[in-house]
Amino acid sequence: MEILKDRRRTYGEHLTSINIFKKFILPEIKEEIYKYRWVDLFCGEGNLILPILELVPEKQRVDFFKKHIFLFDIQKELVEKSILNAIKYGIPREIAEKNIVQRDTLKNYPTFIFDDDLPVYHITNPPYLYIGYIVKHDETRKHLEYFRGPNEGYQDLYQLALMNDLRHNVKKMIYIIPSNFLFGFSVSNKIRDDFLQYYSIRKAFIFEKKIFEFTGTNVIICFFERKKNPKKEKMIFEGEKINKGIQKRIYVLDPKNHFRAGSEFEEFVKQFKASKPLKVSYYLTMEEIEKNKGDNEITVIDANAFNGKEYERRIFKVNDELYRKIKSNILFVRTVDTGSLSGRAGLYLIKEVFGVDGILVSKSKYRTHPIHVFLTPLLSEDDQILLKNYFNLVLEYFREKTDSEFMTTYKYSNSEYTRKYLGLSQVKELIETFPILSLEKNERDEFERLIYEGGIEEVIDFIKSFNRSKELSLW
Repeated sequence: MEILKDRRRTYGEHLTSINIFKKFILPEIKEEIYKYRWVDLFCGEGNLILPILELVPEKQRVDFFKKHIFLFDIQKELVEKSILNAIKYGIPREIAEKNIVQRDTLKNYPTFIFDDDLPVYHITNPPYLYIGYIVKHDETRKHLEYFRGPNEGYQDLYQLALMNDLRHNVKKMIYIIPSNFLFGFSVSNKIRDDFLQYYSIRKAFIFEKKIFEFTGTNVIICFFERKKNPKKEKMIFEGEKINKGIQKRIYVLDPKNHFRAGSEFEEFVKQFKASKPLKVSYYLTMEEIEKNKGDNEITVIDANAFNGKEYERRIFKVNDELYRKIKSNILFVRTVDTGSLSGRAGLYLIKEVFGVDGILVSKSKYRTHPIHVFLTPLLSEDDQILLKNYFNLVLEYFREKTDSEFMTTYKYSNSEYTRKYLGLSQVKELIETFPILSLEKNERDEFERLIYEGGIEEVIDFIKSFNRSKELSLW
């Protein structure tokens, strides 16, 4: 088991089960099996190609295999497993060994697969290894050579596999890859910009449940088809999201947003930032308390001291300045869904949830802890409660609209919805759309009325209209 674990870390290998292939891929290709050469450049045990043989009459399998199936893997042990699996389908070893080959296809692409009148159809689950991980570990640092020359700037081995196929003009591919290909920010902007001007996505299966035994990496199955002419244009495709059930959604990828899916939230916060945005900072630290000792007593919970049921309470005495800062900022952000509908990510009142004045970080800062939010300038208690209600209302609106796709899947669980993580930069950007510093009294009254009595669409329209008009007036 330890050897297998080391291989997964070294090669980014996560083997695909035959069930995944038969359920999600085979139905899409079963009518075309005689039209293509079926290739997997990262074949593992051969589970993404060899089951095609079940559709071929036994007497024809050897001839079909010779002409239609080509498998490669960098690991000798996996090549041998693929050969043994081919033998189970009735392929003699000497024939299997000719078409199942040990090869580092990232470094040495097997161009001979194109030496036939049949086009290549590449179905693969390529290695996933993020360059940030590769740099930090001795056993993976050798992979840095892959990222040189034309591959400089890409962020993961799977991205290099995609670009290899692009450079060799493969017309059709099915890739099982991390879902950050569709939903990631900086980690995926370059690969999407470069790759999706050449390829369209015909359809996709998006998994929000675990499909690999040894990793919780969120994955998608993407069906790629090469465009006749490269073009950066909007792309529309149907995706099936799979968690507790199957939900069909239409995705629109816009080159203006680096073809990123679920970008409506980012478009809103960037386009409708308030003309006078609040400044946001996070965390009450032990260092700050030590530097500001005084005579004013405050009670806090220690975010680094959780006993499984509750956080440890601590009492400190601080000076007037820090006392005012803590007592005047009454909100905290929950960045991670708890799994219950009442515990979703959002802004909450510290006193209401924890019964204390503040939330202390006594050791390391963790983004998944409850985090004290500090606003500049200081807002009245009523205005902070208005901010809380506005923030949670808009957040839930975009969660509903995008099925929470602008957030990161946090953990697979049996909760009634897929738990998500809200980034601190996203918290800050949404708070910055709150226009409280620019509102006249009558505007504030109307804004408050809409939040408490109106519909979310009216609140969104108010923000769009008000923040845009204030921006225009500055010119």
